[in-house]
Amino acid sequence: MLATSCVIAVVKSPKDYQAYRISPHDTNRLAIIFDTASANTSLTCCLEIFDVGGKTPPNRHQWAVEMFFVLKGEGIAFCDGKTVRIQAGDSLLVPPTGTHLIQNTGSSRLYTLTIMVPNEDFAELIRSGTPVELDAEDMAVLGRMEDGGVRSEE
Repeated sequence: MLATSCVIAVVKSPKDYQAYRISPHDTNRLAIIFDTASANTSLTCCLEIFDVGGKTPPNRHQWAVEMFFVLKGEGIAFCDGKTVRIQAGDSLLVPPTGTHLIQNTGSSRLYTLTIMVPNEDFAELIRSGTPVELDAEDMAVLGRMEDGGVRSEE
């Protein structure tokens, strides 16, 4: 049977995203879009923002698959001894137990849409960090003007 209506359970816009720097010396920030707290499902979806020269610490996940979709910028991804260049439009899928890191090698910020399934305490790790604000450049990448832009309701 074809559904006649669609109920959207959670709708958020960039002004709703909570951003964090996990550790004080980290050179990347994560803005949570959806996680277990906001979507009641075992995934974490965030905008990951790498400063020029910034990178994640090497890390791995026991059960989770992590996907990075590059929105803007360029970098290098390392996983289990392999290196690949990434740029806007590229996607990278890291399997469970793959030791990996992403590094910004460009002259401007690197932005990725980062999704981890299942959550494996990723959202909790992010939220344990220091809250930070998204700036005008971040909002522009999200397609919004500094004032939050205009959203059409249908």
